[in-house]
Order: sequence, then structure tokens, then C-alpha cells
Amino acid sequence: MSPLSLSVLAAPAVITEPPEIDYGLLSPMLVVFAVGVIGVAVEAFAPKDKRRIVQLWLAGLGLLAAFVLTVLQVGAVTGPEAGVAIAFGTVMVDGPALFFQGTILVLALVSLLLIAEHRDGESAFAAQAATVPGSGEEAEHRLAGSQHTEVYPLVMFAVLGMQLFVSAGDFLTMFIALEVMSLPLYLLCGLARTRRLFSQEAALKYFLLGAFSSAFFLFGIAMVYGYAGSVQFGAVHEAIGAGGAGTIENGEPLLLIGIALIAVGLLFKVGAVPFHNWKPDVYQGAPTPITALMASCTLVAAFGALLRVFYVAFGGAVWEWRPMMWVVAILTMVVAAAIAVTQRDVKRLLAYSSVVHAGFILTAVVAASPEGLAGAMFYLAAYGFTTIGAFAVVTLVRAREGGGEAGELAQWAGLGRTSPFLACSLALFLLAFAGIPLTSGFIGKFAVFEAAVAAGATPLVIVGVLSSAVTAFFYVRIIVLMFFADPAESAPKVLKPGALTGTAIIVGVAATLILGVFPGPVLDNLVPQPVPEAVNGTQPAEAGMVPGDMFVR
Repeated sequence: MSPLSLSVLAAPAVITEPPEIDYGLLSPMLVVFAVGVIGVAVEAFAPKDKRRIVQLWLAGLGLLAAFVLTVLQVGAVTGPEAGVAIAFGTVMVDGPALFFQGTILVLALVSLLLIAEHRDGESAFAAQAATVPGSGEEAEHRLAGSQHTEVYPLVMFAVLGMQLFVSAGDFLTMFIALEVMSLPLYLLCGLARTRRLFSQEAALKYFLLGAFSSAFFLFGIAMVYGYAGSVQFGAVHEAIGAGGAGTIENGEPLLLIGIALIAVGLLFKVGAVPFHNWKPDVYQGAPTPITALMASCTLVAAFGALLRVFYVAFGGAVWEWRPMMWVVAILTMVVAAAIAVTQRDVKRLLAYSSVVHAGFILTAVVAASPEGLAGAMFYLAAYGFTTIGAFAVVTLVRAREGGGEAGELAQWAGLGRTSPFLACSLALFLLAFAGIPLTSGFIGKFAVFEAAVAAGATPLVIVGVLSSAVTAFFYVRIIVLMFFADPAESAPKVLKPGALTGTAIIVGVAATLILGVFPGPVLDNLVPQPVPEAVNGTQPAEAGMVPGDMFVR
């Protein structure tokens, strides 16, 4: 090849037209980003005694405004296949993206109520995280009333990453969103006021394992780029349909390795087995309001991204990744249910419960159908409200000594006698986790299992039903302990719910009951147009359909 041809190949492409970006469609993310930046400025310039109230109102109004803008965009999506790609095709605005973004914003707003709760001038967060736990300097900051009000902009940046994560149109944008979402959470997990060393250990573990998972994700992107010649989801889908980009011969191993590595990164955020080991320690060590945020919003964002990747980019390779998802779903449901039975700490038990529920949602991913997508979306929304309510109750049950949360299950004995409202609320949430009828959990499980059966994954559903029976055992065990056992000698003190925490519990109770009794309005709007009768009962590939038809490519 001549030097001239090399210079021609190296010459950059000339862009003759200015880029067009629809800032209106990006407005929900821009509002959250602007609030986060303003929050940083408030930390720098606002008086110390005014920061908390300013940050709280700023974050609350910002999340509310972003949600309203998200709802207004729903009108632009006129059908299940309608949508638009913006910002050079890096951001997709379609039905699933708007639903996931709206759900994240609402759940973040409810979680913000727990984050903002103060009792006797103290919050769930350390007075000064930079000090050595137990040192005199830390005691001085406590006495001085120091507060970590930078928690609020960190939450906003995490929510921004979640919004972008579920609407990314290419792998590089999704990777950036993953880091924007994760880095603030690493910091927030280490800010617990009590059990400081345990909180810092949880944050470090989350950071290290998260960095490993991000590396797997990034290496998988390189493999997929080598196969498809692009990181755009639509281009990857087309390359799979064409048998590769044509740049290399027999590139299928690159695709399979890429799918596996990208799955590791996404399944880590989901908390599926065998990538779940971070969840129990992080859930237990992090401040409980942050645990509630992660158990709801982060799970929605992780599954939203996973569904987009496997339904759009890898939608033409269903038969390649479906066996892997079968194995992961079965391991997740069985292993997590078995370990959860042995737990004696409330937050660790709820962590393993989250892992089990991730396995239930994976059955909908395996279905690879419009019904599977709708079932997963409903399940994530229902589970998000329920889990925030459960962790809100946990924040109110405190140990007699030290003032920390009463983690040991034995300490919860007789709670139904001392605090009927909290015990009944937690019992409702636990029944929803178990999938008892007339709760949102029952409708969610029915939706995902029905989609899996329709896709021919009946054995997977049988495993799911058996795992549900096992999980029901330890949920009911807690209910029996609260209502039918005598209070223990080390019975905890139960705090009176403040206005913010009480609102979070009431919202959780209302959502659990409404979505359980009247799920039709939500489910009917989530299910895309029905599959034609001619292809009922067939697999998507055989019917000439691909799961990505519900998304914008």
C-alpha cells in the first residue's frame, strides 16, 4: 500500500452539517444533572446551617420536575415500536426507556424521604466520614452537628447515571452511564453513622468488585466491536443477522466471548449468582436509606440496561445466550433461597431476598418476548416500592444499646405488640415478597412466570415456584416472630415514624396493595401489541420476530 493511500485512510471525516440534538427529549436527564451541579455549588457557597434544607428542596423538586418531563414525553411514543434516537444515536427514547426512567425517578424521590430524615438532629450518615471511626475528632464533629449534606448531589449524579443506563444506544455510552451511576454509590455506602468500620469495609468491597465487573464489561465491548465493527446496538444486531461485519472470518467466538463478558458486568449489578457476593455485605454495611435506594433504583436500572442489551443488541442471538441465562436464573433462585434461610440479620436476609427476586425476573428475560418484557417491567416497579417500604421500617427499629439498628431477627420478637403499625406494614411487604395473592408481588410473579411458560421455559418456572415456597418460609417466620412470640429481653426501642419516613412507608403500602388488587391499568399499558395468532406458541426466531422490536434500534 502506498504512502498516499495510508494518508487517505488516516484522514478524518469532514462533518459538513452541525450536529442536531433534541434537548427537549434530553430534558429529564439535563434537569437531574443541573440539580447535581447546583448542589455542588451549594456545598461550596451556602452557609453550613442552611445547606441541608436547601439541598433537600433542590433534590426533591429536581426529581419531581424530571419525572413530569418524562411523563410529558410519553405522548411522543405513540406505539410499542415508536421511539427516537437522539444525540448521535447514543440515547434512545422509547416506551421501555421512559418507563424505566420514570420508575427510577419516583423510587429515588421516595428514597430521598428516608435519606433526608433526621431524628434528634442526627441522620443516618456520619458526621464526618474522613475522620477515623471512634476517634476524638469524629466525636467533635458529632458534638458540632456536622452533616454530610453532599449526600444529596451524590444521589442526583447516581440517578443521572441510572437514567442514561436504561436509555443508552451503544455500549460506550452504557459504560459511561455505568460509571456515573456506580461511583457515587461507592462513596455513599461508606457514610453510615453507626458501625463505621463495617460501612467502610462494605464500600471498599463494593468498589473493588465493581471495578472488576466494569473491566469485564469493557473487555466484552472490545470483543463485540471486533465482531460487529461497531458499538451501536442497532449495528450489532444487524451484524449478528448477517453473520458478522465481514472484517474477519469466523468471528462467532468473538461474539460469544463478548456476550459472556458483558453479561458478567450487567449480572453483577443485578446481583445474580454467582456475581452476588457483594450484595449481603454492602446492604448490611451501607446506610439503610442508601440500601433502599440501591435495592430499588439500582435494580431497576440494571435490569433496564440488561433487557436493552440482550433484546436489542443481542436479540438476533437468542439461542446463543438463552442457555446461559437459564443456568444463571436457576442458580440465582436456588442458591440465594437456600442461603437466605440461614440468615439471622434482617438486612442480610433482605439482601438475599433481592438476589432471589433477581432470579425471578431473569425468567422473564429468558422468555425473550413482549410479554416477558412487560412482566419484568411490572415486577421491577412493584418490587421497588415494596423494598423501600421494608427498609423504611428497618430504620425505625433500634437496639437498646448504641442506638444502631436492631439487625438480629431475635430482637424483632413481639414487635406486633409494641408497634402494630410498623409490624403490619412489614408483614404486608413480606407477604408481597412471598407472592401472596392481593399483593403486587403475586401479580409480578404471575406475569414473569406466565411469559416464561409461553416461551417454553416451564422447567424454569417450576424451579421458580419451588424457590418461592422456600422464600415464603423465612418471610412467614419473621411474621410469626413479630406477632406470636414474646418480646425478647433485649427488645429494641421502636422510634416513632417521622413525617418523611412515615410517608415512605405509606407509599410502599399503597403501591403494594393497589398494584396487587388493580394491576390491569399498568399491565395493559405495558404489554406491547399482541403476537399474531399465526405465530402463537413459537419462539421469536422461528416466528420471524426478535425481542428488540419493542425498543428503538
